[in-house]
Amino acid sequence: MLHVVLVEPEIPQNTGNIARTCAATGCVLHLVKPLGFDLSERALKRAGLDYWHLVDVRVHENFGALLLDLGGAPMHFFTTKARRLYTEAEYADGDALVFGKETRGLDEELLVSREADCVRIPMIGESRSLNLSNAVAIAVYEGLRQGGFEGLKKAGELHRLKWEQR
Repeated sequence: MLHVVLVEPEIPQNTGNIARTCAATGCVLHLVKPLGFDLSERALKRAGLDYWHLVDVRVHENFGALLLDLGGAPMHFFTTKARRLYTEAEYADGDALVFGKETRGLDEELLVSREADCVRIPMIGESRSLNLSNAVAIAVYEGLRQGGFEGLKKAGELHRLKWEQR
């Protein structure tokens, strides 16, 4: 199980997509305030986010409160400013994948203090960044892949339709 951390997320649709990824993979979703949207049941339903009951969502007042909750778990900070690729990091059960707000990413001071834990998803030079929910999905599935997709259904079943001959 991985922890997905969104620091000051701003766009409810991105957070909703990320919550759906967490629901499908068993990841815990951590939201660090301030949030750019309302988490009331009415607001979530209005945004079409009716699967929140499937996700372990933890809301933290600040980054310090998040650190206390994670209890020293290894953290991977996703940023376009990192030198190391996300595929070069080693992920394990209990690790935290940390993402910043959509408009600015993570604070530079935090990134400098944890530079060895920073990773990036490669893109062409002209691209500013990926959509946050896409970046989270890429990171989550790399972490899960390294863990052998433990606890996830790995095979589906095709149901062949029988066509009547004319």
